[in-house]
Amino acid sequence: MSAKKILVTGAGGFIGHHLVKFLKQKGFWVRGVDIKAPEFEPTRADEFEFLDLRHLENCLAATRGIDEVYHLAADMGGIGYITAFHATIAKNNTLINVHMLEAARIQGVHRFLFSSSACVYPQYLQDRPDTQPLQEEDAWPADPEEGYGLEKLYMEKLCQYYREDFGLETRVVRFHNVYGPLGTYEGGREKAPAAICRKIALAKNGDEIEIWGDGQQTRSFLYIDDCIEGIYRIMEAGYPHPLNLGSEERVTINELVDLVAEIAGKQIRKRYDLTKPQGVRGRNSDNTKLRTVLGWAPQTPLREGLVPTYRWIEEQLRKAGRIP
Repeated sequence: MSAKKILVTGAGGFIGHHLVKFLKQKGFWVRGVDIKAPEFEPTRADEFEFLDLRHLENCLAATRGIDEVYHLAADMGGIGYITAFHATIAKNNTLINVHMLEAARIQGVHRFLFSSSACVYPQYLQDRPDTQPLQEEDAWPADPEEGYGLEKLYMEKLCQYYREDFGLETRVVRFHNVYGPLGTYEGGREKAPAAICRKIALAKNGDEIEIWGDGQQTRSFLYIDDCIEGIYRIMEAGYPHPLNLGSEERVTINELVDLVAEIAGKQIRKRYDLTKPQGVRGRNSDNTKLRTVLGWAPQTPLREGLVPTYRWIEEQLRKAGRIP
């Protein structure tokens, strides 16, 4: 068993919880930190500490004796949430990120991975459904999504500065719409795949469900297993600059709904609400640099990943007595 000690922040969240399980299977000693426990099953971490990482003293406590940090903690959610609370999200995440990076420096952490987002990419490059896939260098000149995207882009640069000025070995991964089982599926913070799975699971055959926007906006969606494998590979690689981690399989939201309906075995009618936020018009990941650096890229087709995702959400709703 490896003696390496790893910290996963945000270990009570969707990606963080999966990452803890993955790292434990690799034989590492893992400390998980969050303000909440994992929602759907117990943590596998060797230690799990409830700490508010907006405060430096808590970040120093979290990083004590740690070799590597996977920093996933963030105030975040789906498009409805991140467009409604710019000040709160920017404030909370700036405090979390700056204090975690400084604590890692003070405590002599060897490697620090920051989980960024495709929200850092300029909105002027995402104004059509058929826009070109986004390459890492496209982030500048900057025009990120307000609040959430801006603070992510700032933290990317801060990682660069800490590497250049202090020698802290940093990694930056830009997530593109991660989905899968054990993720939030209601309450306002859920992402599109989980929300659509919930709506269709609750609907009867032939029912109508609400779609935000006109359904023609495009996205790619990354299955959780590919996400976790990619995070680990990026941490292990010697590449310090931002890397996309996403699928290159672009679909419209209408196509996403049709896929989930097919998996559910239901005929579904769509009702469009153009007053609801829908984010950028089109977004897709270009994984050219990821393949060059890692010799690897995500492989799970969207339909293949949606099957266990839908089945898991359906089962949660059934256990709660909300569907027969």
